Amino acid sequence: MKTCLVVANQTLPGVPLADTVRERIATGECTFHVVVPLTPVPHGAVWEERESTEAARGRLAAFLGVLRNQGVEAAGEIGDRDPIQAVRDVLRTKVVDEIILSTLPPGASRWLQMDIPSRLARAVDVPVTVISEEATAPTRA
Repeated sequence: MKTCLVVANQTLPGVPLADTVRERIATGECTFHVVVPLTPVPHGAVWEERESTEAARGRLAAFLGVLRNQGVEAAGEIGDRDPIQAVRDVLRTKVVDEIILSTLPPGASRWLQMDIPSRLARAVDVPVTVISEEATAPTRA
């Protein structure tokens, strides 16, 4: 059975990500593990970790519900605020066949500005698919 690691936060549960998940489900038996990097909820120059954690937990729970409603096995966790470190942490205990990285659109995405897709692809030995919230189809990194 194939295992996909979904890395997303503010794009949960966005349409492009949901479409990609449906594509993976259609290809056969697939399980999903979702990691939500703890992205700060800004309040001026500071951020409130408790509020950020609650927001991330809410998005994670909603997306896991979407996956389970589609009849697939799904689990997830809140991860390190650095998406690359969050993935590394998951890979210490799980074997995955593909990483699906879901970002905000170019211009709005800090992950794209930080070149997370390319850096992640170099950091792991797993295929990485990058989906942008405004993209019509996934692109391979």
